[in-house]
Amino acid sequence: MTPEQRAIVKSTVPLLETGGEALTRHFYALMFSEYPQVRALFNQTHQASGDQQRALANGVLMYAKHIDHLDALGPLVGQIVSKHVSLNILPEHYPIVGSCLLRAIREVLGAEIATDQVIEAWAQAYGQLSDILIAAEEGVYSANENATGGWRGRRSFKIAQKVVESDEITSFYLVPVDGKPVLVHQPGQYIGLLLRLDGQEVRRNYSLSALSNGESYRISVKREPKGLVSNHLHDNLAEGDEVELFAPSGDFILRESQKPLALITAGVGITPALTMLDAAKASGRPIHFIHCARNGAVHAFKDWVDSQVAAHPQLLRFFCYSEPAVNDQSDAKGLLSREQLAEWLPENLDLDAYFLGPKPFMAQVKRHLSDLGVPGDQCHYEFFGPASALEA
Repeated sequence: MTPEQRAIVKSTVPLLETGGEALTRHFYALMFSEYPQVRALFNQTHQASGDQQRALANGVLMYAKHIDHLDALGPLVGQIVSKHVSLNILPEHYPIVGSCLLRAIREVLGAEIATDQVIEAWAQAYGQLSDILIAAEEGVYSANENATGGWRGRRSFKIAQKVVESDEITSFYLVPVDGKPVLVHQPGQYIGLLLRLDGQEVRRNYSLSALSNGESYRISVKREPKGLVSNHLHDNLAEGDEVELFAPSGDFILRESQKPLALITAGVGITPALTMLDAAKASGRPIHFIHCARNGAVHAFKDWVDSQVAAHPQLLRFFCYSEPAVNDQSDAKGLLSREQLAEWLPENLDLDAYFLGPKPFMAQVKRHLSDLGVPGDQCHYEFFGPASALEA
């Protein structure tokens, strides 16, 4: 890009700050209308809620703001690459997105603002970004393909076991149909799942809830009230049925450290924390496992966590129920307050915190950790769906 083109892109930042969501909403409408084959790449529940539009608007805005210094984007690029790899986004998808994005800019901003020079500058900017992402994604695809147990694209797996973990969560144990080894995944990563429902492809990400063993994978899926895929998995798929998976991905992973470890989760956010707990328990580092649920009936993996506490003295666990039933036993009731969190964390707040759950829960935990003085660069989180600002 020329300096003039970068200046033009940066000049559109105020427009993106006020109208970015309207632009991305129009973009998705255009793309799904003219290229229905890409609908499978997007969770339509997130489309309906507006989460996807807001996430894309934020991504476009951040890219425009930092067009001169892309390193300032920090982990955003890695998060995008991980999500794209888990859904098998390919180079041929990028021209579709680019053409629809440029049309949306022209049609939403109008020809007086979105002049030929503005469109050309954004075309160059999009080309630069797509080149970065395609190269990074190809690096991951190639590494996955060439690793022991690895593969590229789709691979058929059979449901070996289906285990009910709570009133809402069921685990699926998946083994490869070809009987060969599977790619080792890191604690905290997720898998891409491909299904065909009513003749249409759908793709979803699910956290891997058991440590890597080189032979199989486990996902633990919460039934969502209007979840197309989660309800299909719970109601229609049985042991022996087949699904297709893309290789494990994700950069929300347990990092090497000897600092005290705090795993703070809510609901089905417990799933990646299980692998982190299992991986860290042999290190000897203090581990504080804090989980929030509505009540005991929907609290999955309680017995397994308690068994780990019994076997490892450096591990402490705390459970908080917001709507406890009469006979439920928990360490606290209500929502997780800052005071309660402070009581359950180690005295030494120079710790590593990993937290995951619904966005309001994560925003609350992020504020609590900051108020308590836990270093920000030692606080790690992931989103179930499209990334967004927790402060919003």
